[in-house]
Amino acid sequence: MSAGWFRRRFLPGGPLPEPRPAGPRSSPVPYHRPRFLRGSGSSPSASDASRRPDSRPVRSPARGRTLPWSAGYAEIINAEKSEFNEDQAACGKLCIRRCEFGIAEDQEWLTVCPEEFLTGHYWALFDGHGGPAAAILAANTLHSCLRRQLEAVVEGMVATQPPMHLSGRSVCSSDPHFVEEKGIRAEDLVIGALENAFQECDDVIGRELEASGQVGGCTALVAVSLQGKLYVANAGDSRAILVRRDEIRVLSSEFTPETERQRIQQLAFIYPELLAGEFTRLEFPRRLKGDDLGQKVLFRDHHMNGWSYKQVEKSDLKYPLIHGQGRQARLLGTLAVSRGLGDHQLRVLDTNIQLKPFLLSIPQVTVLDVDQLVLEEEDVVVMATDGLWDVLSNEQVARLVRSFLTDNREDPHRFSELAKMLIHNTQGKDDGGTEGQVSYDDVSVFVIPLHSQDQGSGGH
Repeated sequence: MSAGWFRRRFLPGGPLPEPRPAGPRSSPVPYHRPRFLRGSGSSPSASDASRRPDSRPVRSPARGRTLPWSAGYAEIINAEKSEFNEDQAACGKLCIRRCEFGIAEDQEWLTVCPEEFLTGHYWALFDGHGGPAAAILAANTLHSCLRRQLEAVVEGMVATQPPMHLSGRSVCSSDPHFVEEKGIRAEDLVIGALENAFQECDDVIGRELEASGQVGGCTALVAVSLQGKLYVANAGDSRAILVRRDEIRVLSSEFTPETERQRIQQLAFIYPELLAGEFTRLEFPRRLKGDDLGQKVLFRDHHMNGWSYKQVEKSDLKYPLIHGQGRQARLLGTLAVSRGLGDHQLRVLDTNIQLKPFLLSIPQVTVLDVDQLVLEEEDVVVMATDGLWDVLSNEQVARLVRSFLTDNREDPHRFSELAKMLIHNTQGKDDGGTEGQVSYDDVSVFVIPLHSQDQGSGGH
């Protein structure tokens, strides 16, 4: 992203975007639940109506409907925080076609036999805000964006070493050395495909929401299995963890205004116009008051991990760019996440200040080399939206997972039952019947058994 493009797109005084051709407005994005929940015995209207915090139904796939790797899934709608369940989920099989290059360097997509496809599997969770539309679009779109991006690099993925020129030409005999020197591996092409797919999907969501007159955004947490590795891509505050008998491994990092404070502050430092004179980019332990004027108080700026003191000026009394602590932290007093998809039209209340310049759609990608693990039947990846992690720690989830799977070895539906049990533990009572914390948010959970990777390859 060039500085020139950024100024033209987001900063006042730049050239206006070219008007779109006049045309009929698209229909609003229709609301629905994930396809694999069809036949689960609970219709969206029944689930989404009149929800007391203590009586919300938990939905999971109908028995007999197999998800990739025999994964389990469950979800619960929020306690009347919004009209609809703003979470969405998707999963299925990825079939990636191979591309050949002709002498004239024109590209022809070939139809090949299914066994010659490079195949993988895909699980995704999207946590919407400002309405369900962005999450629905992401669930309908991201896997297609990812398939296109993978098809563009698949020849490099299956090569012993990714070639400098995908066409196979060698302009410089030392090209393989330069690629090796950079440490470029096949998995780096998958990571790049995921990053490009998120960006492409974000563009699609922006266009579709603008055309339909809708607003909103969503976080995105995706797991992709390819060539013996599991790639976990996260943009937002959902989380994935690996649970094994003697190990808990965090596979994603949450992106909130607090965790990305320095990046956000630096953007405001480079482009102060983004704050329109209404906010201060500096962080203070609390919001300053008039009585603090002239006093020396603790602060930090974009270049600081530590703290220092400064004399309070009038400009420091403005509302902070990032305000609040922990789960209460907000960007420009509005948004609790700093990465995700959508939010192209989101503005600070009663102003024309855009949030999109501060938001990244690019995920952080973690690679788990599954082929290098000595797997046991109880080794699972738990993916969930923030409604679960608000009330359960990694250690609590791991303890529940180990106990449940040990006691339910013979149940063929145990991974969906486990997902349901984890959600039940966010509703105020644990398995022992003692009172616990309650999540009033939407909660969606995938449980992916790594030991089943060669089985249950059904797709949706």
